[in-house]
Amino acid sequence: MVCEIFKSIQGESSFVGLPCSFVRLTGCNLACRYCDSTYAREEGTPMEIPIIVDMVLSHNVRLVEITGGEPLLQPETPLLAQALLEAGRVVLVETNGSLDISLLPERVVRIMDLKCPSSGECHRNRWENLALLMPYDEIKFVIGDRIDYEWARETLRRRLKDIPSAVLFSPVHNELSAAELAQWILSDNLEVRMQAPLHKYIWPEKTRGV
Repeated sequence: MVCEIFKSIQGESSFVGLPCSFVRLTGCNLACRYCDSTYAREEGTPMEIPIIVDMVLSHNVRLVEITGGEPLLQPETPLLAQALLEAGRVVLVETNGSLDISLLPERVVRIMDLKCPSSGECHRNRWENLALLMPYDEIKFVIGDRIDYEWARETLRRRLKDIPSAVLFSPVHNELSAAELAQWILSDNLEVRMQAPLHKYIWPEKTRGV
């Protein structure tokens, strides 16, 4: 089931700022408190993989992200990712970190959340996924307050010190200021990538298609 397909500017990850085609799939197994795409939990249309690929190719950009919802809930997602790779695209899959990421093709860039306490879903983190991450994959913490930040900092120090993947710290939009999170990172000398959701600053009034 596909919720929406659109062309936009990549707002997060180390690919931030690049033109990107997005395939948002339907359904999620989590209910994060700050979710900004709750409509994707239910809304969607059945669509064959060749049609999805054709729509993505019509955007004429090299980068594509499969997101949700939670894309790994759909068993066809690895096949879609493989088809997009074979079409010459750089494929990102953004996942909430609660499901097995090994199902995805090797060349996919996996952007995997580690849910912080304020999400309400911290207990759903699938820690086994850490051993599956490749150097080109990315780990994202969405941080809503100081408690989240300290949890993420300690997770970074205890669990991620030998993980080669990039680590991203992102503030919950309109809850924690980017300036405050940046100051915490600088004070603790953390080797992480600070990010703010660029698409929300470009199109502050839009809630879909960005």
